[in-house]
Amino acid sequence: MTDKIQMTRRSILAGAAFVGAIAPVVQASFAHADEAPPAKMKPSDLSRLRREKIELVKPPFVHAHAQKADGPPKVVEFTLTIHEKKLVLDKEGTEINAMTFDGSVPGPLMVVHQDDYVELTLINPDTNELQHNIDFHSATGALGGGALTVVNPGEKTILRFKATKAGVFVYHCAPPGMVPWHVTSGMNGAIMVLPRDGLKDGNGKSLTYDKIYYVGEQDFYVPRDENGKFKKYASAGEAYEDTLKVMRTLTPTHIVFNGAVGALTGQNAMTAAVNEKVLIVHSQANRDTRPHLIGGHGDYVWATGKFANPPELDQETWFIPGGAAGAAFYTFQQPGIYAYVNHNLIEAFELGAAAHFKVTGDWNDDLMTSVLAPSGS
Repeated sequence: MTDKIQMTRRSILAGAAFVGAIAPVVQASFAHADEAPPAKMKPSDLSRLRREKIELVKPPFVHAHAQKADGPPKVVEFTLTIHEKKLVLDKEGTEINAMTFDGSVPGPLMVVHQDDYVELTLINPDTNELQHNIDFHSATGALGGGALTVVNPGEKTILRFKATKAGVFVYHCAPPGMVPWHVTSGMNGAIMVLPRDGLKDGNGKSLTYDKIYYVGEQDFYVPRDENGKFKKYASAGEAYEDTLKVMRTLTPTHIVFNGAVGALTGQNAMTAAVNEKVLIVHSQANRDTRPHLIGGHGDYVWATGKFANPPELDQETWFIPGGAAGAAFYTFQQPGIYAYVNHNLIEAFELGAAAHFKVTGDWNDDLMTSVLAPSGS
């Protein structure tokens, strides 16, 4: 037994629930979550609505979906299984005891249409150590579902909510008193609620994308030893005390796209072709970010991700506030390797917040050409 406090499942669940200034508010919401609603607030009869079960896929890819609704509102069924697992963050072998939805950082992107019902089954296997839940920024009521979905290891729950707002929204784990630890350990993702008649350019003209990619930006806080080397732990609970100290400095050790340095570069680069229209969904559940496509633009950008607002046009860099998701629509016009970065360039080049698009097609000299190659004369 070491001198350092070891965080057991019991101590985490019992003690951490009361940490933080907002704990009384959170606790009050959780305490009333299981109370029956008044009779006049009974949910609508959904028995006649069509149901569709979706198999989620690992980011940056997105499950098949219609860009325009193919009928009246329906119930869309998703399942997320919580995995507590080790992830390697960089080529030096730095580890994080991650908490994840479906095993990936970020969790999968879900797609529905406005006024559809989202019905989520959330599973916390008995092999896990911690209590978890889910907060949908797209939902209304009960801490975004957080108060209704608290699951201990070995439990599951089903939440249903109506997707009333169109846009892209963050979801994340938010257990009482432990929210920042779970979010910065990787437990977040996004949901896209498309308008029923699809995306528009601000003047009523339809925008149809050929491809969609989901980039989840993640800040990690890995403790170091007395020699400055990143430490490794047997479990998230064991790492809790040291990790919390690093978190309180507000200084990430890693800022990465899709869970690791280089997760979307080289052989893992996202692909496109000249003239293909690509929608990039980008989320950051904790910190502000500034996406930028080097050599390209955001033809249409919903920086705060809400499709009821007209998109901004021809953006070089766009700002996504922490706890939000944004979307950018771009038609690639030249082949080559495009770097997609957080344009805090220290975070991109030194901490890992960078990705690549590999674009094929013919070069257009009218758009760019070398008039004089670098030379000594």
